[in-house]
This record gives sequence, C-alpha cells and structure tokens, in this order.
Amino acid sequence: MIALEKIKVENQLLVEEAHALYKARFISEEQFKIVQKSHPTPKKQKNILLRLGFAFLGILLYSSICGFISLLGLSFIDDSFEVFLFIFAAVGFAGAEFFAKQNYSEQGLDDSFLIGAQLLLAGAIATVTDGYEMIIALFATIVSVLTYLRYINRASVVIFCTASTATIAFSLFEIGVIGKSILPFVLMIYGIGLYFICDKIAINLQFPFYQKGILLVKYFGLILFYFSGNYLIVRELSVELLGSEIPTNSDISFAWFFYAFTFIVPTTYIFYGVKLLDRALVWIGFLCFVFALYTVDFYFLEVAGEIYLITAGLLLFAIAYFSIKKLKDKKEGITFQPDRFINSSDFLHTEALILTSQFGLKPETTIDSPMEFGGGGFSGGGSTGGY
Repeated sequence: MIALEKIKVENQLLVEEAHALYKARFISEEQFKIVQKSHPTPKKQKNILLRLGFAFLGILLYSSICGFISLLGLSFIDDSFEVFLFIFAAVGFAGAEFFAKQNYSEQGLDDSFLIGAQLLLAGAIATVTDGYEMIIALFATIVSVLTYLRYINRASVVIFCTASTATIAFSLFEIGVIGKSILPFVLMIYGIGLYFICDKIAINLQFPFYQKGILLVKYFGLILFYFSGNYLIVRELSVELLGSEIPTNSDISFAWFFYAFTFIVPTTYIFYGVKLLDRALVWIGFLCFVFALYTVDFYFLEVAGEIYLITAGLLLFAIAYFSIKKLKDKKEGITFQPDRFINSSDFLHTEALILTSQFGLKPETTIDSPMEFGGGGFSGGGSTGGY
C-alpha cells in the first residue's frame, strides 16, 4: 500500500528512538552512528526553512510541467478545461510517486506535488459538479486519507482535518436553519469523537509509522471541540450563518452553556495534560485559555494591552514560583528535575544572553599580580638566562 520501502520507514522509527537516546546521553555518539549506518531510512528534511525552500522549487517545477502540457493542448483547453485539471492532478500524483521511489519523504519537493495534486483534483471535481461544496469536501476527505496511507505525508493529514470538518458543515447547511443551529454541537461531537477514536487506534496500531499522523488528528479533534463551543465563535457564526442581529439586551440560545464551556474546557485540558504527563495537551489547554480571555475582553472588557501584559506576567510568575517550590524536591511523576530527553542548551544560551544584556556582565579581566618577578639566575619567572 505504501509507496516507500516499508523496511526503511520502519528503520526511521528506530533511528529516531536512537537519536533521542543519544541526545539524552544514554548512548554514545559512536553507538548512534552505528545504528544510523546499519538502518537506511527515507530522505527527510528536518530543517523547516530548507523544506520550505525545496517546496518553493517544487512549486516552480510542478507549474513548469503543467504549463508545458497547457502549451501542447492550447487549442483544446477552452473546451475541455476540467480535463486538463484532471491531467494536472495526475501529473502531481505521478511526481509524488517518482519522489517516493527516489526515497524522498516530507522533503519539500514531494510536498509540493502531493498538495498540488490534491488541490487540483478538488478543483476538477468542483468544475464537474458545478461547485457543489459538500461533494468537493467529501471527495477531498477520501483522497487525503488514501494519500496519507500511501505516502505517509502529514500535509495530507492537514487536508483531511480541514476537508472532513467542511464536509460536516456543508452537510448541515443542506438541512437549512435547523442544521445551522445545531452545527456547534455536531462539530463538538465530531471533535471529541476524533480524539477518542484516534486514541484507541494509537494504542492498538499495527503499523507504527502512521502514529504521527494519527496523533495530529487526535489533537486537532481537541482543538475543534473547544472552538466549536467557544462563546465568541458560536455567537459570531450565529450572526453570520443565520443572518440575524442579536439585540443589545439579549443573548444567543444556551448562552450559559457556552459561557461555562469557554472556561471549563481549557482548565480540563490543562489538568489532564499535567495528570497524564501529556505536554501537547497542556499547550493546547493554555492556548485555549488565552482565547477564552480574549473572548471575555471582546465582549465585556476594554483594557489596555499593557495591563494585560503586566497581569499575565505576574500570573505566570506566581504560577512558576509556587510550582517550582512545590515540585523541586520530587523525584517521581511531575517533578522540577530536568528532562533528559529535552535538549536544554538553547535555554541555557538564552539565559546567558539575557543576563549579559540586562546586567551588563562582561568577561572577567586579568588582575595584575602584586608579586614582582626579578631576574632569576637560572630559571623561573623573569629569569635572564644567565648562569
């Protein structure tokens, strides 16, 4: 099913584990190099800037190929525009297949061809169906799943998350006012359903090289669950979709539920993230909590930005201080002990830079010694070399 060599994809997981052990200083550099050399892996680009650069080159290459095909069929393109879109999509999948056979995966060039192929195929479906949104989104969802299963490229997972959510939304739009009214609740159920389904699949996963994509969908489900019930999102979408203004002294239906939801869910995320030692869940919880504060400010408060920054700084300082005081002596579970699997050198360099800039620290200068060296007769400090 997968286009890449399965043994190399499995080797990638082993090498990543060995690299984590090397960074945590459980194994030596020589041992890591032995593992890396004996387990060939797909060619991946871990530097995000280089990957974006290769993706840009891929876009130029893909566009050049499609432009050349357009020149060859210039006399037919007006009458069969949708046919050319299908051809361009086929070129994209052919390019992705070529790069897979060359052992490239998430390297930049293959990203351009895969994403371009899926978008052009969706555009071709749009021309055939006269822009029927639900069919386009459903088709894009199916294609993105098949593409990820074959090429193991997480860009397809992002397309799946977007297209599947759009499929549900456009399906409810077909119902009319009732569908638009229940849209937040349906998306909330879909989001939390994605989380639990992916959590179940990740535990019993037969092919571990799909795990990163499944985790991405899992955490997307949590984000979708929160934003589907956030008061600001629900209220603004109600005005936009239902086309009715909310009077000054009134509110949306079930407003009390959405008020509570806006703050309870981020708190729950943070609590269970700390309890389960899930760093991603903690980060999602904090980001959702920040958006909850923005929601309150959007409707009820008019506070200057500097007041927010000062208050947030004091709050973070208090949380950090009492957390360190509580956890500094613990040895198990949630502790303040350094994590050997996280390279802290960047933080140490940042700390040194801040100290230098804030307190004007300078390298120590050599202090002149009070001892004067005279001319020794044979050897030692200040000897003249004479006997």
